[in-house]
Amino acid sequence: MLTATAAGLAGLAFALAWPVPVLLARARWPARDPVVALLCWQAVGLAGGLSLIGALLVHGLAPWGPSLPEAGWAVLSAGPAGGPVRGDHWVALTLAGVLAVELVGVLAHSWVRTARTRRRHRELLELVVRPAAAVPDARLLDHPAPVAFCIPGARPLLVLSSGMVAELDEAQLAAVVAHERAHLREHHHLYLLPFVAWEAALPVLPATTRAHTAVRTLVEMRADDLALADPALAGTGGPHPRRTLAEAIVAAAEGAGGVPGGALALGAGAVAARVHRLLDPPPPLPAAVRTAVLVVAALLLLLPTALLLLPAGL
Repeated sequence: MLTATAAGLAGLAFALAWPVPVLLARARWPARDPVVALLCWQAVGLAGGLSLIGALLVHGLAPWGPSLPEAGWAVLSAGPAGGPVRGDHWVALTLAGVLAVELVGVLAHSWVRTARTRRRHRELLELVVRPAAAVPDARLLDHPAPVAFCIPGARPLLVLSSGMVAELDEAQLAAVVAHERAHLREHHHLYLLPFVAWEAALPVLPATTRAHTAVRTLVEMRADDLALADPALAGTGGPHPRRTLAEAIVAAAEGAGGVPGGALALGAGAVAARVHRLLDPPPPLPAAVRTAVLVVAALLLLLPTALLLLPAGL
């Protein structure tokens, strides 16, 4: 029965919109493997949206058939509903359509708005920056505060302030550049975009803010890890590259307020947690645990898909 399917999807949507993000945001294991944690967050977001829209869609189409594919085909072929259609089914169909349009629309709007903001900042910065002598692919901004950030996009821009260059030594500056290059190389802004849209579309859910904050922290931790593995830092970071990067993060945090919107910055977000993680690194996740977490993330995506597509009662 589609009623049971709708109830199952609604329960899954509730779990993925409230307790699961809260528990995942509070967990300590994500700091041990930011990549796996980022994949989990993406699975939670996608499965949550699919479950919420699917529950409304399944309930709305219940009068047209015993399974979602059959009911959908009956509607598309203008077939009879097999009986009177109650008002709650029409309301559910309407809400499913409105929510789907809102989520996709907010995602598209967030993409366009963020891209426009980045383009505007890039155009303004290109008027005032100059090539940084110490870093060939970076630009130098005359500003006394220690600021370092990158603006992703088709024409990425890596910016260092004169205050940052003056305050840091060669090893620390190499750590800053390696961190920002990691953001650009792995396109970390794309990991953040769905959660920016989720928070904008469903601001009444506190979990959306938790998710956005957690993903931003994980993105920074991932960039920290990649910076430590960067050959440039390995060559100049001295005997303690972790301490070198931690010192650079603390310095950059002082000028984090000068980072333009849409940029990714070394000193933005969870500075204390990242510094503690660098100076006292947690052990990596065991391979078996890592595999188990990835399997759970895959199941989160497969479960609502199976509930939607498989015939009811299987």
